[in-house]
Amino acid sequence: MKNYYELLEVNPKASKEIIEKAYRVLVKKYHPDLYQGDEKLIAQKKVQELNEAYHVLSDNFLREQYDIELEREKENKYNNISYETSRRKNNVRQESNVAENYETQERQHKVGTFMSLIDLSKSIFSNRPRRREKRKLQKEDKMAAVITFVIVVILGIILWFIPATNGFLRSLIPF
Repeated sequence: MKNYYELLEVNPKASKEIIEKAYRVLVKKYHPDLYQGDEKLIAQKKVQELNEAYHVLSDNFLREQYDIELEREKENKYNNISYETSRRKNNVRQESNVAENYETQERQHKVGTFMSLIDLSKSIFSNRPRRREKRKLQKEDKMAAVITFVIVVILGIILWFIPATNGFLRSLIPF
């Protein structure tokens, strides 16, 4: 994974304004029109990377997701290093543990992607509750449905008495 903070030469705690200034300075520095030949292609690639980094770091949501992925990647690197040293010391590992580590690393790597949603749904359906727990959940679901119905009815009554929405609600009722 590329480190966008290093690419834009800013601190990970930098504000949006600092990131924007760094982006503008670097884009001017590596603008393809300033170069010729092979250097121009390298500059174009560098500007594309800068655009990608700026796009991610300038959006709050994308930046949060990126920071989470970056942190997990650092943890994975640390885990891989500690795993290798413990393997050298013990020199005996089971293949199932290696496969489990690989699966967890893959899941951690997929944060913020469509695959993470698929993994989440798989984990939900693979850990289905037992029969007794299902009965308890069914009771809770019924209670939630009743509460939701009551809330919707109360909101309908409230909206009925508001003049702006009264006409709209009357148009919904068929009689």
